[in-house]
Amino acid sequence: MRARDGLALVGGTGVAALLVSAFLRMPAAGGTAHPYRDLVLPAALRADTPNLVSSVNFDLRAFDTLGEETIVVAAVVGVLTLLPPPRRRSAPPQPGYVLPAVRFTGYLLLPLAVVLGIDVVVHGHLSPGGGFQGGVVLATGWHLLYLSGSYSALQRLRPLAWLEHTEAAATGLYVVTGLAGLVATGHFLTNFLPSGRFGSLLSAGTVPLLSLLIGIEVAAGVIVLLSRFLAHGLGHAR
Repeated sequence: MRARDGLALVGGTGVAALLVSAFLRMPAAGGTAHPYRDLVLPAALRADTPNLVSSVNFDLRAFDTLGEETIVVAAVVGVLTLLPPPRRRSAPPQPGYVLPAVRFTGYLLLPLAVVLGIDVVVHGHLSPGGGFQGGVVLATGWHLLYLSGSYSALQRLRPLAWLEHTEAAATGLYVVTGLAGLVATGHFLTNFLPSGRFGSLLSAGTVPLLSLLIGIEVAAGVIVLLSRFLAHGLGHAR
């Protein structure tokens, strides 16, 4: 057995033991005891956050969300490292035929998708949605240009250099917000801003701020990822 296989076996055994221990201590299915639920609802109401999911993601478990954000950053860095820009062809590939109805629908839905993505991000603390969901809507909606047969238009309207810096800046500002909470309250990523009026746009303290930063980071990261995949799939540099 190679050393790598042995290390994997030891690690896998440890993870399996932890999972078994956790499952054995889980409450019975259909039980009436839900301690986490009983704690989440009052905490969300204290912070004036109507969306309990956003309260969990960006307040009670904001540190876990930072880890998930780091995974997105790692994915972007990995793709940019392992997939260098392809060599530019002497002649760009000719676009395929796209039905006029498909092209028109794509152009029509593009601004709607962008507005919807922004709305999902901005109102994530008030209604279903948030930074993750809105960021994905923004990134995929922007690529309706490609689905409409206009890859050249997508290239012109896709500032990749700025998006790479934007993703890094959003991640850094998330950490800065956590450090501000540490200075203000002594705890990292504590919701330290005023909660405002329940149900208003400027409420819930740091929840909408962190949701906005996640939305920017996810949208920029997904666009950068798709740009490199499309460049390799179509066989020419961005």
